[in-house]
Amino acid sequence: MTPNAHRTPPPGKNRLAFEKSPYLLQHADNPVDWYAWGEEAFAEAARLDKPIFLSIGYATCHWCHVMEHECFEDAEVAALMNDAFVCIKVDREERPDIDNVYMTVCQMMTQRGGWPLTILMTPEKEPFFAATYIPREGMLGFVPRVKSMWQSERDKLVAEAGRVTEALRETVASTRGEALGEKELDLAFAQLAKRFDQVQGGFGERPKFPTPHNLLFLLRYWSRSGSAEALAMVEKTLAHMRRGGMYDHVGFGFHRYSTDERWFLPHFEKMLYDQALLAMAYTEAYQATGNDAYRRTAEEIFAYVERDMTAPEGAFYSAEDADSEGEEGKFYLWTAGELRAVLGEEDARLCVEVWGVQEDGNYQEEASGRRTGVNILYQERPLEEAAQATGMDAAALGERVDTMRRRLLEARERRVRPLLDDKILSDWNGLMIAALALAARAFDEPAYAERAARAAAFVTGTMAAPEGGLYHRYRDGSAAVPGMVDDYAFVAWGLLELYEATFDVEWLERALAYTRHTLARFWDEEAGGFFFTPENGEALIVRPKESYDGAVPSGNSVAMLNLVRLGRTTADAELERRAADVGRAFAATVTSAPSIHTQMLAAVDFAAGPSHEVVIVGAPGAADTRALARALGRPFLPRKVVLFRPAGDAGARVVALAPYTRAQSALDGAATAYVCRDYACELPTTDAARMLALLGAQ
Repeated sequence: MTPNAHRTPPPGKNRLAFEKSPYLLQHADNPVDWYAWGEEAFAEAARLDKPIFLSIGYATCHWCHVMEHECFEDAEVAALMNDAFVCIKVDREERPDIDNVYMTVCQMMTQRGGWPLTILMTPEKEPFFAATYIPREGMLGFVPRVKSMWQSERDKLVAEAGRVTEALRETVASTRGEALGEKELDLAFAQLAKRFDQVQGGFGERPKFPTPHNLLFLLRYWSRSGSAEALAMVEKTLAHMRRGGMYDHVGFGFHRYSTDERWFLPHFEKMLYDQALLAMAYTEAYQATGNDAYRRTAEEIFAYVERDMTAPEGAFYSAEDADSEGEEGKFYLWTAGELRAVLGEEDARLCVEVWGVQEDGNYQEEASGRRTGVNILYQERPLEEAAQATGMDAAALGERVDTMRRRLLEARERRVRPLLDDKILSDWNGLMIAALALAARAFDEPAYAERAARAAAFVTGTMAAPEGGLYHRYRDGSAAVPGMVDDYAFVAWGLLELYEATFDVEWLERALAYTRHTLARFWDEEAGGFFFTPENGEALIVRPKESYDGAVPSGNSVAMLNLVRLGRTTADAELERRAADVGRAFAATVTSAPSIHTQMLAAVDFAAGPSHEVVIVGAPGAADTRALARALGRPFLPRKVVLFRPAGDAGARVVALAPYTRAQSALDGAATAYVCRDYACELPTTDAARMLALLGAQ
């Protein structure tokens, strides 16, 4: 039950006025008599003998805004809803467990999904109808029909709810099989190659999502197999995404996805998890290729996140809306006249060559196809080709473009900004911590590690829950909602990366503690793998358990890789056995569709090896210690773990975690690297080049 459930809302407000979620607060003025998810709503539905209208969305969802304006703000529609239903609003980002269950229902019943998600269900939470966006005219006819059926044909609706619930329970049944291995890696690559867009990059047709975990997998596949095709798929995708309208060429950062196949027309919301995962993909591509363009893109993403999505305490906000002033994308679009007013005639003419600007606009509304006279800034061709068309030197054009961009950003900052969803989520913060820490090593940029550490301190401190746990959401001074598997897995991921960037053993200890907590509270003792919710969590109609990667990787996938890495770091064979059990738990599902399990296959890739353990022994902060650490950060070495053991008694905490390091010492007092494979170590070396050679660095 929500703590404010029985309070009387202020005049003109509904019960959502007492919530913390920005999405729920957006609906606090609706004439719909909304409840937050909780016992009070279900008890009221049982008392009134009414079905439940469950609406799930999120604060930066464009079509959620549309349905609110057309339906939930409309007095006629609201009156019908209040009469027929008990109405519940859920923020999918605040309660991903609820969204997980009922989105699966929608996909089962309609073969599609999306938000706003509309579910009708019994007071016992069993669903009998699912849809996404419903327009006003549809609601005016639909709601009375459901009311009539509930009164006169309830047995049919209840029977349907029972069938759907039973089918839902079957979706979380065990799919155990044999251990996953290189066969599944090859099959995933073949499936991705078949779906790959050879012209524009990415996978499939429209709409086109970035799915950076596919790219992370392909980089590992290239590293393992030497497949030039795998690397080419990554590079083409990254290059076309960066040039497309899905990238914010003025303020940096990526929009959610492209509605077309060429990355031109985005849905304009910006999500923290996209920034984190894409920054990782560009950073690892830089490690793999040495192409500075990838490094610059990652740095631009981080600049955007620092400027617009970072809380004063150092943690990261969730998202920015697609809409401002009631229009999708208005904040990001430009008329040719606006560009001339900001840049002057000469530079505005350059926008035609550099950013595809047209006098009558290059932007068409997605729904109507109507040109509106505004432009999305995008690069149809690389800057070098634009330089040739203008007769300029590419470097000179790049400098001029950056000056133009800064002037446009200054002008854009005077516009009405989209809504900032300022809640802080543990899982998404874990992803950004991981991205910053990875980049700190790859780019030799300590400031990124410092930013990651500030966020990690906030999540592990302010968002700490009893008994070593985590809360999922923080906003407005309140941490709430018990952590789910994604929270523990993603935060542990971030802390593992942060440990390797800072060698602060506290982060390694916490990563291990969160992983053990996850094993204790989320593990499926019968079939293996992790449930989405803890054993003492709220009882939903099913206890969800998922393996496939969606917009973010699944918690099981990330937890499996964490277990492999921690097992190798600490020489704990039990952790590696649990990792293998995760793979076996979902083996049948993964084998049938490996290309939607690419993050799990990254864990399989690590476990299959060859992999290395690197132990550096030396004085903390010493120049020679830093030199060895820096050398490890630059190359793409995805199947290694790094452990730093301070020389002498100071290394006691590390030895407690990894007893095999006890006998390792610094040679002649100099920082020394031990490169090991399956804990069989080569002769120690103080030479960075020798260390990299032992690792087979490319």
